[in-house]
Amino acid sequence: MPPLPLADTRQLLVVVAPSWASTAGLLQRYERDTRAANWRRLGPGVGVSLGRAGLAWGRGLHAQQNGLEKREGDGCAPAGVFAITSLFGYAPADRAFARALKLPYLSTTPDFKAIDDPASVHYNRIVDQAAVANPDWSSCEDMRRSDERYAVGAVVAHNAEPPVAGAGSCIFLHVWAAADVPTAGCTAMALADMTEIAGWLDAAAMPLLIQLPLVEHERLFEAWELPPLVA
Repeated sequence: MPPLPLADTRQLLVVVAPSWASTAGLLQRYERDTRAANWRRLGPGVGVSLGRAGLAWGRGLHAQQNGLEKREGDGCAPAGVFAITSLFGYAPADRAFARALKLPYLSTTPDFKAIDDPASVHYNRIVDQAAVANPDWSSCEDMRRSDERYAVGAVVAHNAEPPVAGAGSCIFLHVWAAADVPTAGCTAMALADMTEIAGWLDAAAMPLLIQLPLVEHERLFEAWELPPLVA
């Protein structure tokens, strides 16, 4: 039997959507002191925006599931279990906020790009284009925007090393445009909520994002040893 996706983590972000087609959901934080301890719920649930096309199974720490699989450009947020590996934002690295973070932090500049071209050797990575001698991508996303969408965010390890070309790229937690505006496939929330979560995440706790429609949360609740939902 493969190990449970939640076996080693002490921090969880659980996003549950009403259905596969939902473009919004509720995020709840959980933590525990040791791997064997019970989960403690932290604070109230946080409203989040999801992909404009709902959800589809992503490539993460979970076993392959039956159903629609995420593809590049499909507008779906990935369902499954994913590591949260790093943070990014507009704040300089020497600011008190950045120095206090407990995950690796990238202070972005206009040269940082998220590569979503499946033909690029840099696919599904954030790169400093000034350091790339021969850029080979035809499509990318600016990590330093004119709005607050990437003012602070977290990298979700969907389709991570090695990335499969075309399986979806550059999945983040970030700031939403507005509460009723879906994303291209990321999970977005209010700036205050994203900032609080960024400060809470701790690499030592091996934080995970679990993102599921309600029917899949109910199906996998016992097998994955998920924390109970709040009514």
